[in-house]
Amino acid sequence: MDTLTLQDKMTIDVSKDTLDIPHKIIPAQFIEVQESATQEFPATGSAANDGKATGTLRIYNKMNSVFTLIKGTHFLSDSGKYFITLKKVAIPAAQKNTPGSIVVDIQAEQSGSDYNIGPSKFSVPKLYGTSYYYSIYGESAATMAGGYTGTVKKVTQDDIKTAQEIMTKKISIQAKDSLKTKIGPDDILLDGAITTGVISASSDVKVDAIANTFKETAEVTASALVFKKQDVENFIKDEISNQLPSGNTFLQTSLSSSYSPGIPDMKKRVLVVNLQSSVMTYKNINVDDLAGLFSSKSADQIKQVVDQMYADGISELKVNFWPFWVKKAPKDKNRIYVQLHLQ
Repeated sequence: MDTLTLQDKMTIDVSKDTLDIPHKIIPAQFIEVQESATQEFPATGSAANDGKATGTLRIYNKMNSVFTLIKGTHFLSDSGKYFITLKKVAIPAAQKNTPGSIVVDIQAEQSGSDYNIGPSKFSVPKLYGTSYYYSIYGESAATMAGGYTGTVKKVTQDDIKTAQEIMTKKISIQAKDSLKTKIGPDDILLDGAITTGVISASSDVKVDAIANTFKETAEVTASALVFKKQDVENFIKDEISNQLPSGNTFLQTSLSSSYSPGIPDMKKRVLVVNLQSSVMTYKNINVDDLAGLFSSKSADQIKQVVDQMYADGISELKVNFWPFWVKKAPKDKNRIYVQLHLQ
């Protein structure tokens, strides 16, 4: 036996319904699936998350006229902490010996727990040195709250980019696996002939968002061209038949093939595949004709017939007579059995 090796190209084409051997075109089927998933990821960035103490302040006015303070006016507590007003304030005028007053919201100038001060008295530093300094003042009745300093996690650009890469890769594998479940046992789906595309990828937060974790959602499509094993085998057998020397045949069970796909054109839905195949070939021997030639011949005569017809094409010849005393083949060829052993 000899080994016949073939190398060829064939085109996988969805537009074809039947095998076109002369043009080396194999009909194909287009398959596509979509997969999506959501996964939670940790934020790796950090940011200062300082809080400023807030509270209420009653501002008094001892003068006989309304006194106005602009938004952002500083008040200094008797413990030395600065607070500012959050809006413009018009303090009512005094009535006889009773100062006018108004309650306003204030906020600490800086962050930190040191500004969570208890009830205090306040002055307006910018009025110092004027006649208004002792006429305009403030008092708080409750403790200021909300002042603190610290760090928190935030979502960085790299966090989102990494999450997108992980998700698209993960779902692409998932989509490919899903695609493979849609083909039958007689179909061929080449790994290199599968293409994937990202439909969408999004995060539930924006860059620099304050969060310990965030969620990334991605949707991916996977598509491929699938063709039938039988079509490829028929194509290969035809190519082998064209290459066989006259009078030779091949052992079908020895047929093997491998594929090397090019880049699929999913727009045109075609794929060029490099095909390499091999098969064991041998001289075509008609056992029925041989049985007739062996009629009434001895073992040596049978060997001579085989040598004359096939010369070195036969590696070994065995002649068995039964029962053991028989020295020649039967005259009736139907009682002569010729078996080929291929190896």
